[in-house]
Amino acid sequence: MNPAITTYAPAPGAASRGRMLAAQTAMEFKLLLRNGEQVGLTLLIPVLLLFFFNLPLLYSLGVSRRIDFVVPSIIALAVMSAAFTGLAIGTGFERKYAVLKRLGATALPRSVLLGGKTLSVLLLEFVQVVLICGIGFALAWHPHGDPLFAAALVVMGTLAFGGLGLLVAGTVKAEVTLAAANLVWLILLFAGGIAIPLDRFGSVAQDVLQFLPSAALSNGLHQVFEGGHGYPLRDVVTLTVWAAATLPAAARWFRWE
Repeated sequence: MNPAITTYAPAPGAASRGRMLAAQTAMEFKLLLRNGEQVGLTLLIPVLLLFFFNLPLLYSLGVSRRIDFVVPSIIALAVMSAAFTGLAIGTGFERKYAVLKRLGATALPRSVLLGGKTLSVLLLEFVQVVLICGIGFALAWHPHGDPLFAAALVVMGTLAFGGLGLLVAGTVKAEVTLAAANLVWLILLFAGGIAIPLDRFGSVAQDVLQFLPSAALSNGLHQVFEGGHGYPLRDVVTLTVWAAATLPAAARWFRWE
């Protein structure tokens, strides 16, 4: 008998971080898709708001073509809703019901868990963006600029909002996370250049609000799609700073239970 076949030589130990991240991302994405109600709302609400904000009877946006302002704003809203509000609330209740407690006893690092959750949301956002852009084209949307610039903004926005959402979900109780995530969502919606252009605020307020992650993402997408002004460096840097601050903080202070 061939000893190479019969010899059992186990190699205990954790897998590499790359393999763990890929496996965790795939699992998180499968679990996300199984939650039909959440996925339905995540896809449906931005579409409804796309039609809602496109109604000219609501208020004047001060733009020549309303749809050209609305589509980038809704893309920013979809990213914020999925990567911040949805991720924070979902992760918060996973902590509450001890779903994450069992993972804490494995070799899975907190950073890989948070990375897998963030990347799974990014996959869902790809579906959102395709759907929003498709409906936008049907409503005579005429985008300009390089779509790769827009993709970079979406990725950086996802990392920034994902880090912020996981930081909240991993440090406070689920009920507090639910209230805080929805409150912050409303504030960022109306004060972050998504529903209302920043130029409607005073100059002093603009100087402060432009550094919110929602304002950076929304303004960057408007620059790319509306004017084709090239790479929105300031907005990308703003989102990078938010991501660099919130993701390590979430990994450092995230509690399994």
